[in-house]
Amino acid sequence: MALAPPTSLVFKVQRCKPELVAPAKPTPYEFKQLSDIDDQKGLQFQISTIHFYKHDFSILKEIRDPVKVIRKALAQTLVFYYPFAGRLRKGPGRKLVVECTGEGIMFIEANADITLEQFGDVLHPPFPCLEELLFYVPNSGGILHCPLLLIQVTRLKCGGFIFAVRLNHTMSDAVGLVQFMMAMGEMACGACAPSILPVWQRHLLQARNPTQVTCTHHEYVDMASSTVAVPIPLNDVMAHRTIFFGSTEVSALRRFMPHHLKQCSTFELLTACLWRCRTIALQTNPQEEVRVLCAVNARDKFKPPLPNGYYGNVCAFGVALTTAQKLCKNPLGYAVELLKKAKNNVTEEYLRSVIDLMIIKGRPHFYVVGSYLVSDVTRTRFGEVDFGWGKPFYGGPAGEAIPGVSSFYIPSKNSKGENGIVVPISLPVQAMERFENQLDILLVEGPTSPL
Repeated sequence: MALAPPTSLVFKVQRCKPELVAPAKPTPYEFKQLSDIDDQKGLQFQISTIHFYKHDFSILKEIRDPVKVIRKALAQTLVFYYPFAGRLRKGPGRKLVVECTGEGIMFIEANADITLEQFGDVLHPPFPCLEELLFYVPNSGGILHCPLLLIQVTRLKCGGFIFAVRLNHTMSDAVGLVQFMMAMGEMACGACAPSILPVWQRHLLQARNPTQVTCTHHEYVDMASSTVAVPIPLNDVMAHRTIFFGSTEVSALRRFMPHHLKQCSTFELLTACLWRCRTIALQTNPQEEVRVLCAVNARDKFKPPLPNGYYGNVCAFGVALTTAQKLCKNPLGYAVELLKKAKNNVTEEYLRSVIDLMIIKGRPHFYVVGSYLVSDVTRTRFGEVDFGWGKPFYGGPAGEAIPGVSSFYIPSKNSKGENGIVVPISLPVQAMERFENQLDILLVEGPTSPL
């Protein structure tokens, strides 16, 4: 059910002047091309994560300054991940290239007049005063000629701290970002080198010669030729909710599944539910095409596998496509079947076909109109990043990637300590009311029509 964010929580953050942290040792000056997955238009934006740490005296036997520890670990880690210390440039054919300049990444030291306990027993997006905990340094957030990472470490009054990071998505996906942060954690704890060494090798995900699109890619349909209606008007007043799905809620949804779908994954079940409720709430034209784009980590699709330590983007979008009428009038199992097929379609050949399409079509943006984009980060290990203070109280996305269009599935606990998944979602205010009513029908009241 919906969780209430601590929206009334207000606090002050004092920040030092942003600085650039460069690699601790000299690194090669060279140019490194991104892959043809990395530099697609749909990944040319910033993603943010945030991690809350408490001062646990059972772990820390001495007082350590998290800012100094993390700044030093960052400089040491950049020796191995030195492309992050460079800047993106645009090469021939709009190809993005990293100029490995060694300039460094943006780092902010800060202090907040608040304790971790004041954030409440359960942490989840949206976070109060997020703009203070991950400050937007003017002119730092562009794709080209800007720092590729921005990190802010904010000390708390209780001895804990908040680690927030903003990443240029063209450089890495969530798995690659976690690999980098885990390496920082190892260096902070005294390691001389990361246990998993970074692998660049972006040529492994370059287009074939000759290029050939062998699969159907509804995620990159030509928007200019589409007759689909306009997307959500994001200038509307938006309502934000975070929905918790524990074992009780998942069981309530699973009772609608026919026998052959009883063992469907939790991801498929939740996505079918949210897609359906969202489509009804938006009062979508019954004949309009609607789709879910499921971000799939495709690392395990390759044979032979990609090298261990590859930290570029290896994501593809599985697409479930139907009309609003079919989605809303059919049983919930109908959407689950579509989602199963969409996920199974993401093979190595599918990704190779995507890569070739990027070159043929000029790196198009994925389709947004009438779409719902979901990304499951429950197994991405954000909650395991340890700088020496133990695992974070919360570690994961700082908010939605595309407000009104996308949702993350984040591992969490409710106020009773029960494990589950939280899903932040944004919709126009009136649509949110209808969405919550539809969700209540599924989770509490039971169906009023066949589901």
